[in-house]
Amino acid sequence: MTKHSRQPKKPAPSASDIRLDGFWQYLPASLHPYITLARLDRPIGWWLLLLPGWWVLAGYSPDIGTAFFLMGIFLIGAIAMRAAGCVINDLWDRNIDKKIARTRTRPLASGQISLFSAFLFLALLVGIGLILLVQFPPRSWLVGLSAAPLILLYPLAKRVFGFPQAILGFTFSWGVPVAASLLWAGWPPFGLMLIYIGTVFWVIGYDTIYAIQDIADDKITGVKSSALTLGQHLQMGVALFYGLAAGCWGIGFYSLSGTGFWMAGMVLAVAHLGWQAVQIETDNPDKALRLFKSNRDTGLLLTAGFLIDQLIA
Repeated sequence: MTKHSRQPKKPAPSASDIRLDGFWQYLPASLHPYITLARLDRPIGWWLLLLPGWWVLAGYSPDIGTAFFLMGIFLIGAIAMRAAGCVINDLWDRNIDKKIARTRTRPLASGQISLFSAFLFLALLVGIGLILLVQFPPRSWLVGLSAAPLILLYPLAKRVFGFPQAILGFTFSWGVPVAASLLWAGWPPFGLMLIYIGTVFWVIGYDTIYAIQDIADDKITGVKSSALTLGQHLQMGVALFYGLAAGCWGIGFYSLSGTGFWMAGMVLAVAHLGWQAVQIETDNPDKALRLFKSNRDTGLLLTAGFLIDQLIA
């Protein structure tokens, strides 16, 4: 035998999407299935849910102290509600997840967590969200709870609708009306509605990139996505969604804020979206995931611009 033949082969990389790295792996093993079920080890989801609300709070709170306080509450709420949405998604998709290499080791699909335990965990997460919500004015309760049908509908939409990312867009943009309900007592101005619509387009764009990872499996299982629907026009479609997002944001923010440092954040964020669209490769799932995650930077650039405006006002 040669020297090279005696060396053990490196194990093939796992296709699973579970990577319990960092702080989370040091918690008791009994908690690990719940951490992965709620995707607490993958913060990009709650970042993307959180950031639209942060834009409104950073830009239009009466002072910087109020902005930071409300942004802190939104942070806790986004983590809890994103976790609840993941539990609901996996309850709907547990049988489909068993058929897909990337998802078959998820706690519900693999049987690590029972349905009863998942529902109890969901109740806990929803309870945290409700505790936070009652700290707000009653009008915010109604706005916040109005997102519940969208949260429940999205997993079902993937079975019947070629653009389920649109439903996700309306859901993940809900931080805009919730934040607006804290800062405006009456009907929010038209500019805020444009910001919400622009955020919907942003979500459709970045989740279309995310869906590149599952194109092959979705064809087998019959799950629908905008990536499949757009097909060879996917890159052009994402560029269109990002362009519509930028247009709605620009008009909406300008109508509310006029000129200011936020515009620098806006220019950088839009440039980042353009870079993403150019970089898309439909046959490169790993790159698609990296581009998807980079949308946190898009949102933080906008947030930073509005916070600087608050500080220098």
